[in-house]
Amino acid sequence: MPGRASAVVLVEGVSDRLALEALAVRRGRELDAEGVSVVPMGGATNIASFLERYRPHGVGVRLAGLCDLAEEGDFKRALERAGFGSDLSRAGMERLGFYVCIADLEDELIRCLGTAAVEKVIAAQGDLAAFRTFQNQPAWRGRPDAEQLRRFFGTRGGRKIQSAAMLVDALDLSRVPRPLDGVLAHLLTRN
Repeated sequence: MPGRASAVVLVEGVSDRLALEALAVRRGRELDAEGVSVVPMGGATNIASFLERYRPHGVGVRLAGLCDLAEEGDFKRALERAGFGSDLSRAGMERLGFYVCIADLEDELIRCLGTAAVEKVIAAQGDLAAFRTFQNQPAWRGRPDAEQLRRFFGTRGGRKIQSAAMLVDALDLSRVPRPLDGVLAHLLTRN
């Protein structure tokens, strides 16, 4: 975390950080200059230790976060144990600045972009032939394109990281996934 950060966005991994940073750039924001640091936690199960590190007895910065649907419970329990509230609903988490991707960041981006635009990003990375091969595997043949794309991003280490910013760069800014916009707006409107 940069020394002058006054706000931290806790995210599961590097691809989430890259997506948020790319969106901030597209929105004309300078996270470093605005005192916002996006911190990958190495997985949602690490949320409790990061909450402890940054607040309330830790560094004492304003916090926000982003997680996948499967990890919503981990975030909710950790926030409650850390004193951010009790019986938190998703709306309650959002009021605190913690947003949930349905089902995950890639799914959010695929839905907002549409499969044709996602395939253009994959083609620009030189992975379209690999994606077509993946689509023809018996286990994936005939499944919806969006489901195939989502799984494809996780088939090779680093593909999510490689694709995150490019997918955000391909977005129409009027169709940004709500969790991405929400987490940035939560901190940036308070600076």
